[in-house]
Amino acid sequence: MEVSEFKYDLPEELIAQTPIEKRDTSRLMVLDRKTKSIEHKIFKDILDYLQPGDCLVINNTKVIPARLYGKKDTGANVEFLLLNQINANTWEAMVRPGRKLLKGTKVTFGDGLLIATIQDVLEGGNRRVEFEYEGIFNEILDKIGLMPLPPYIKESLKEKDRYQTVYAKHEGSAAAPTAGLHFTNDLLEEITKKGVEIANVTLHVGIGTFRPVKVKTIEEHNMHSEHFYIKQEDVDKINRAKQNKKRVIAVGTTSCRVLETIANEEGQVKQCEQDTNIFIYPGYKFKCVDALITNFHLPESTLIMLVSAFAQKDYVIQAYKKAVQEKYKFFSFGDAMFIQ
Repeated sequence: MEVSEFKYDLPEELIAQTPIEKRDTSRLMVLDRKTKSIEHKIFKDILDYLQPGDCLVINNTKVIPARLYGKKDTGANVEFLLLNQINANTWEAMVRPGRKLLKGTKVTFGDGLLIATIQDVLEGGNRRVEFEYEGIFNEILDKIGLMPLPPYIKESLKEKDRYQTVYAKHEGSAAAPTAGLHFTNDLLEEITKKGVEIANVTLHVGIGTFRPVKVKTIEEHNMHSEHFYIKQEDVDKINRAKQNKKRVIAVGTTSCRVLETIANEEGQVKQCEQDTNIFIYPGYKFKCVDALITNFHLPESTLIMLVSAFAQKDYVIQAYKKAVQEKYKFFSFGDAMFIQ
C-alpha cells in the first residue's frame, strides 16, 4: 500500500498552536463505522456515547520537561532532548549540534545544576550521556527543562501542565498522549458515575512518534519501539468488559497499540511489561479495541494509518477532508474524533 494514499491537504492555520482554554470544550467529530455517518459535537458530549459497563482505557504516562539548553566549556550553545533513561543517571539523548559533541565532552545546564558527560556516540547519531547533580533529578528537570513540543508547534507553552493529561502519573514520555488532553477531572467523574470503568496503561511515548514515514510503501516502514506496562487491576477491568460483551474504548493510539500488542484472539489481555513496535495499518484485524478516541493526525503518518485500519481508509480521509472544510483544529492541541 502506497504511503501517498494517506495524504490530505491541510492549511497551516488549522494546526493548533496553543491549547484551548477549557479542555473539554474542544470540538468532537463522531464517526460511526456501521452507518458511515459524521456528526459534529463538543468533547464533553462524549458522555452521551459511553454506556454503563464500557471500559475506557487511558495512558497515564507523564511527559518530562526533556528539552535542555546548555553550554560546552568553550561557551558554545548546546541543545539536548532526553529520549530514554538507561539507568539512574544515564540517558540516551538527541543532541544539537551533533558533530562537535564527541565522547568525553562536558556540557553544563542551569548554571551548573546539571552537568552532562558524553559517554558514547550511538548508532543513528544519538548520544549516551551521564549526568552529575545534587538533589533530585526530576526536580532539577522541572526547574530548568522545557516541554519537548512537536516541531509543528511554533508558539511557546505558557503553562507546562497543559501538555499533560489531568491523569498523568508516571514520568517517562518525550511527547504527550494527546487524545487524553481533552479530559477534565469533572468529566472523568461523570463518566465513572455513568458506570463506565476506567483502566490505565502506561506507555512512554517516544520522539519516534513524530518520525516521518520516508519509504514509498507502508510495508517497508520500520516502526519505532516504545516501553509499556499494565497492572493486574487494569487487566481485570478490560477483561471484564470483554466477558460482558461491553466495549473497550482506547483513549489514543498509544492505548490502542498496548491493547493490540497484548490481546489474544478473544480480546483478553494480561499483566505485563515489555516494549512494542506494533505497526497497525489497513488490513490489520483488531482483537481488543471496539472504539477509539483520537486527535487528527499528520498526513502520511503511522497514526493516520492506524486510524484508517480501524475505520476504513476512504471513510477516514473523507472525514479529514470534512474536518478541514469545517475548520477543525489539528494535531496535538487540536480537536478530537470518536470512532465507534
